[in-house]
Amino acid sequence: MPKLVVDSSVWIDFFNKKILPQTAHLKSLLIERSTTSPVIIFPVIMQEVLQGIDNDFLFKKVEEDLKGLDFLFYEAYEFAIKSASLYRYLRRKGITIRKANDCLIAALCIDYNFSLFHNDKDFNNIAKHTSLKIYKH
Repeated sequence: MPKLVVDSSVWIDFFNKKILPQTAHLKSLLIERSTTSPVIIFPVIMQEVLQGIDNDFLFKKVEEDLKGLDFLFYEAYEFAIKSASLYRYLRRKGITIRKANDCLIAALCIDYNFSLFHNDKDFNNIAKHTSLKIYKH
């Protein structure tokens, strides 16, 4: 199975124990991971998830859980430029992405041909104008 990136929009709901179709599906992906290992995490997604956790014990638990996933190491400066270019391209199309990190996540997924599992409308707008693959569960 190809690598799948799970955006912080799904992870945060998952760790907050929200009962949603996305969180239920993420749970099943994590169970399957022991055999297929499709889930990968980017540093920026880990940061977005962890920065919202107030409780120190929970912070360490979630940190350890996320460290158990596959990581992607990439050239930060190269992707800063690709992300900025993507943001500018979308602006010319009349689309404003609310968080710059979303352009970084999208640029990485596009470049590495990963699918993105999310719950954030900005990614759907990015996908309409790029080759970003949205994971449908």
